[in-house]
Amino acid sequence: VQLVESGGGSVQTGRSLRLSCAASGYTYSSYCMGWFRQAPGKEREGVAAIVIRDGRTYTADSVKGRFTISQDSTKNTLFLQMNTLKPEDTGMYYCAAVHRDYCYPMFSYYAYTYWGQGTQVTVS
Repeated sequence: VQLVESGGGSVQTGRSLRLSCAASGYTYSSYCMGWFRQAPGKEREGVAAIVIRDGRTYTADSVKGRFTISQDSTKNTLFLQMNTLKPEDTGMYYCAAVHRDYCYPMFSYYAYTYWGQGTQVTVS
C-alpha cells in the first residue's frame, strides 16, 4: 500500500490550497481514508475522513465549513480542499487509510494502518 501526498505549500491567510493523495497497491474501494495534520510540538489531529465505498464524509469541528474531503475513485485519489486558511492550519498534512467500510473512530490516528509521507502547509 502506497499513499503519496502532494499540493502543500506556503500561502497567505485567507487563501486556498488543495491537497491530493494518490493511493496504490490495494483495492481502493474497501477503505476508509482520512486527512490528518500535525503542527510542531502538537499531537496528530484528524481533520476529515471519507468512506470510499459510499462517499460518507466526516469533518472535524476545527475545520468545518472551510475544509472539504473528496475523492476521484477512477484515479484512486483523495483530495482535501482547504479554503480560508488560517495560521493555525500550519502543519504537516498526512493522508491515511484503513481497510474497512466504515470510519470509526474517524479522527483517531491509531485507527489507521497506512500513512503517506506528508506534505507541508504553511499559512502566514
